[in-house]
Amino acid sequence: MTNQTFEQLKKTYESGRTRPLAWRRAQLNALRRLVTENRDAFVSSAMADLGKPAAETVLMELNLVAGEAQFVRNRLSLWTARHPKAMHWMLQPAAGWTIAEPKGVVLIISPWNYPVLLALEPMADALAAGNAVCLKPSELSPNTSKLLAELVPQYLDSEAVRVVEGGPKETGELLKCPFNHIFYTGGGHVGKIVMRAAAEHLTPVTLELGGKSPCFVDRTADINVAARRIAWGKFTNAGQTCVALDYVLATPDVAEALAERIAVAITEFYGEDPKASPDFGRIINDRHFERLCKLLPVGTVPPEEPSSPLVQVASAVGAAMDMVGRRFNAVTTGRGGAGEMAGSANNAAKPTAGSNMAAADDGATASAAAEPSEIHKVPGVFGLAGRIVCGGKVDRAARYIAPTVLYGTSPDAPVMKEEIFGPILPILVVEDAESAIRFINKRSRPLAAYVFSRDHEVRLTFERQTSSGALGYSLPLGHLLSSRLPFGGVGASGIGTYHGKAGFLTFSHVKTVVTKPQFPDTLRLVYPPFNEAKAKLFDIIAKFS
Repeated sequence: MTNQTFEQLKKTYESGRTRPLAWRRAQLNALRRLVTENRDAFVSSAMADLGKPAAETVLMELNLVAGEAQFVRNRLSLWTARHPKAMHWMLQPAAGWTIAEPKGVVLIISPWNYPVLLALEPMADALAAGNAVCLKPSELSPNTSKLLAELVPQYLDSEAVRVVEGGPKETGELLKCPFNHIFYTGGGHVGKIVMRAAAEHLTPVTLELGGKSPCFVDRTADINVAARRIAWGKFTNAGQTCVALDYVLATPDVAEALAERIAVAITEFYGEDPKASPDFGRIINDRHFERLCKLLPVGTVPPEEPSSPLVQVASAVGAAMDMVGRRFNAVTTGRGGAGEMAGSANNAAKPTAGSNMAAADDGATASAAAEPSEIHKVPGVFGLAGRIVCGGKVDRAARYIAPTVLYGTSPDAPVMKEEIFGPILPILVVEDAESAIRFINKRSRPLAAYVFSRDHEVRLTFERQTSSGALGYSLPLGHLLSSRLPFGGVGASGIGTYHGKAGFLTFSHVKTVVTKPQFPDTLRLVYPPFNEAKAKLFDIIAKFS
């Protein structure tokens, strides 16, 4: 069935059906209508798949697809026109230009976390470029995938755009087909499988992957603004966003105050009980829920399951160790402990009810020798995961994990060993921007990096000395929302870009065209045999080339 689908799309493309600008504009108009006329259906399917709030589906998915379709449609004439290029003097008189042509039949493999946006936004770019499109939506968001399979043929040209439902088997069969481009969004493991399959046909690929996107905060930042923006960038879609902040690196004079302010922002956004908030989502499935639970400190147990004696002992020991640490810190600093010290910095507000710092020990400690020198060991924090500032509550039946902030996390903690992709935010303490940059550069290049600092030199240093798919100053997720900015990763976080013109070019082959009149035949100057006079002429021409 998948090979038959490919052959039908190939036949349509080879007929020239998808090339006219009128066809492309009609498809983009139809794509825009698809999302605007079926808003309620998409909201319901996203809620069923992810527990995604209606406002998030509309703002972060449907509106962005509609905006992308309109953006590329309005610029098709410019992007598809000839673009003149200067020719070498030796070839004059002559002319040259480039023109974008469709690649052919393209495959889009979309993920579950933004099941509408990440399926239809690249489709808009592919249609704008004049391709036939095969969409393989994620089987992990079955309700939205089914809805796409029903609606796409109702709105778009069914001879040129197809949706293939299914799981790994169907994806594997599609990857055997000689598509002209493959666009994949998802994890790095499957990304490697896609790239290996594409190599069999020398098919170009775009891989939109992920990674651990860092965020640096120093004392020059407005802590209230930083806390709210970090909370929004992290906990939107329950943290299941590829460019969400994965962890925070904060300087000692602001780290704990920032942690407490983020807890306050979470309460402002989602109330005292985020589980009851209509604006906070759920984890996609049981497997991802269990994976995330393993990243939390020991003692975090779903309320349906009674704590074992071992867990109760571990939790009690962790609390006792934390109390000793706080008293020790109070004696050595002459203050009332870490929380009081942070409260004096930047006039930090006290945590609200439900966000008080609670001790938690993940059952292991890291030796000082094992910790990278960039990371400070926080007094009073004995576990690798750090101290729970807020959150930590889970509900297995509802696949709910509360927005959780961890303070004083060690780089050796499990939560720092993989992309989190969930509502858990570890905060690590670093000496300064240089230490943060060294820490970041020791790891794979991320899809995004964020900096909250008003120090111009700090910003320039991050821009020049770190590599990431995008860099945001005081603005998480900003590039995700713009059709004017290329979106993509670098290194382990991805290959290639899309959005707007970048997406149009991704799905196009930019062809070079040259022409020269037959008279006068100046090319005879470069024909053999060569002599000294021609050599001198070439030297003169080279000086002006």
